[in-house]
Amino acid sequence: MTTVESRVAHIAEAVLAERQFVTPIDVLVGLGWLKPQGVDYWLRGTTPFLGRLIHKSPDQITGVLDELSVWAHECDLRSWETDYGDRTFTEDADPATERAFRTRWAAAEQPAPRIPRVRPRERKVMAAESSWECVECGVSEDLLLKAKSGGICLDCAGLGHLVFLPAGDAALTRRTKKASRNSAVVVRFNRTRYRTERQGILAENQAIELAAQQCLEDADGPTESVREDFATAIRKQFPGCPPGRVDAIAYHGVLGVLGVKGRNGRRAADREIGPEAVRLAVTSSVRHVDTEYDNLLISGVKPGDARDQVAVRVQAILAQWHAGVVVLD
Repeated sequence: MTTVESRVAHIAEAVLAERQFVTPIDVLVGLGWLKPQGVDYWLRGTTPFLGRLIHKSPDQITGVLDELSVWAHECDLRSWETDYGDRTFTEDADPATERAFRTRWAAAEQPAPRIPRVRPRERKVMAAESSWECVECGVSEDLLLKAKSGGICLDCAGLGHLVFLPAGDAALTRRTKKASRNSAVVVRFNRTRYRTERQGILAENQAIELAAQQCLEDADGPTESVREDFATAIRKQFPGCPPGRVDAIAYHGVLGVLGVKGRNGRRAADREIGPEAVRLAVTSSVRHVDTEYDNLLISGVKPGDARDQVAVRVQAILAQWHAGVVVLD
């Protein structure tokens, strides 16, 4: 009868001859205790820890690891640590077991296993068809973050300081996500097509404006005439607004005018670029960029209280811009 010890040695010898190194995962796969597709799921971050996929007792697994170590020393192989990133092998991340699993045996450090990079999961915020109540604070909203207990509003989820950027400009979205310290993708379920569709992202207003300025430096963009009209309206109402800010606010504002339903109202495509729309766009920019508003929200201050705390500075800057005075700091 073939023993586990002999099977471990046979598998390890075959793997070593083929790849010049052998890992505990190779042996477990060879034994049939671990499926290759399960390893792929774990490497790509789908499975939280590898032990969940090994249907053997901890003592049996430890026995295989010990036999592999004995075989490697008999073959005069050296131990090298394999970098699996933040992936773990056991539920409790036991240091000794984790170290044993990360050890590969070979005559030299290279070659080594190629570990695929895991793309961080995007947080998804659902755009509801009708208002709903947050399970934590009871406030009615139209955007929710799913949790085990139910839907959570953006404020309770720590995302209340983010601004909605509609889909439609891939370059702007990509640059915004890169510049924003915090972001989430907004999706809505399409009952006609029976699928979930991306509506845009939530990101920091300052990141959106920075990305908009970068896009403006590269190309004119698909909504040039509308953007110019928006920028002209800003300059007329707030002649003291710095030129770079005017362009960025206009670029962001155009997406709101041409985009999908946003967080705080109906389709802006049905609205004209009037004085009130301009005032709201510039006020939002000043609040997010020129005050501590975002940091207050991140620290847990309620949006209404945060707006009250920065209201004096916001109004002071708006008054100066309206009077044609450029605020340098």
